[in-house]
Amino acid sequence: MKRIAIVGGGIAGVAAAYELAWLRREGAAVEAVLFEASPRLGGIVETVREAGFTIECGPDGWVTEKPWARELAEELGLGGELLPSNDATRKTYLVTGSEPGRQLVAMPDGMRMMVPGDLDALDRSPLFSAAAKIAYREEMTRAELLQQSAPEVDESVADFVRRHFGDEVLEKVGAPLLSGVFGGDVTKLSVRAVMAPFVKMEREHGSLILALQRRGIEPRTGSSATSGSIFTTLRNGLGTLIDAMVATIPTEWIRQSCPVKAIRRDQTGWNVQTAAGSQSFDGLMLAVPVDVSARLLRDTDERAAALMDMEASSAVVVGFGFDQEFSLPEGFGFLVPPASTARSEAAGSSLLAATFVDQKFHNRVPQGSRLLRGFFGGATADSLLGATDVAIAALARQELQTVLGALPEPIVTIVRRWPRALPQYAVGHLERMEELFGRVHGLGALWLLGNGYRGVGLPDLVRDARAASRAAV
Repeated sequence: MKRIAIVGGGIAGVAAAYELAWLRREGAAVEAVLFEASPRLGGIVETVREAGFTIECGPDGWVTEKPWARELAEELGLGGELLPSNDATRKTYLVTGSEPGRQLVAMPDGMRMMVPGDLDALDRSPLFSAAAKIAYREEMTRAELLQQSAPEVDESVADFVRRHFGDEVLEKVGAPLLSGVFGGDVTKLSVRAVMAPFVKMEREHGSLILALQRRGIEPRTGSSATSGSIFTTLRNGLGTLIDAMVATIPTEWIRQSCPVKAIRRDQTGWNVQTAAGSQSFDGLMLAVPVDVSARLLRDTDERAAALMDMEASSAVVVGFGFDQEFSLPEGFGFLVPPASTARSEAAGSSLLAATFVDQKFHNRVPQGSRLLRGFFGGATADSLLGATDVAIAALARQELQTVLGALPEPIVTIVRRWPRALPQYAVGHLERMEELFGRVHGLGALWLLGNGYRGVGLPDLVRDARAASRAAV
């Protein structure tokens, strides 16, 4: 009987335990112990249901074109719970101007990240200057040069976007979009790690605009005409996915409120030490934040731990449920250009982004209600980690009101702090991960899971966790 230790009960750890439990039911001689330091499972995946509101405390869904989360949901009998985003009215806004004159300007229809799929919509947009619009059109005329001059080594997102479209596009669109996903600095983020499809487009076509046109991108949504909605969630919240997996895992496998103090490689496998003592296992999965995994591995492989040394951004999420409707711009929400960018006219706003939740997905609120979520990231989030819920909620509401106007009193308020939740894939990330996973393979029967390695989205975490469990048996 193989014994596998899983350290960390976020979605990656729970998905690994779920897969091992399924393999055991199929006849595999395996058992597992899932160690989670906190009293709950799911990590940043948490759904609060209160007063008829369904409020996500972390991610609110996943990118539909990645199939692994959907496949898992269907296996768990949650196919009927799958809920697409309301793409018919999808718009994303950028905050421009400074307090008290901040305003929302919609991104042009047909944008895929910072690349336009509809040049007529681009021309009509007030978001960009005439010079930026010219830079967009000139990008197509430089296709051959861009293809021939594509760097052989990794570069930052900032350098990549500047080469194609210039500073204004980077600072008005590229930086806020990437900050909204990674909470990071585009001058440090690896383009090969976080924008791999665009790097491939450049190598094949030179011009990113021409690449989208040749691939048949549908202008209104910015996605393939056959791909369906951009985002998917679950009708009763993403916490349903965690609950459904946990229900299939033997209860004796789960150890909550049980932090792992140390791990050690021995002649037969891995030794895991907790306050209750130590246990031996044939295999070990580390599904905790990267810095925790690095600390646990340092005595076993100092170089591996050094390769896992990466910056990480904190996040603070605030949800407000209102029992009355009020006017909002049509669309999914807004992004705030980072104040550090030279052209950022929204400097002074501490919000990173906000979501108009009831407009992004159906079934989030009681009839006649509204649900907003505000996000703080970077240095602002770090500074708020020690603040009270009341203080954080007050700041979030104030920032939302400077953009949206006066808001009624919420009847539900949810605050969550996620310290160092978003690892930063810095330039050279893929090369470091190649070396890291080579060393991990050499240690034997060890798997690194979570959002610090091969992707930050829920589908990526599910894919890697299930693959590791199949390899473990």
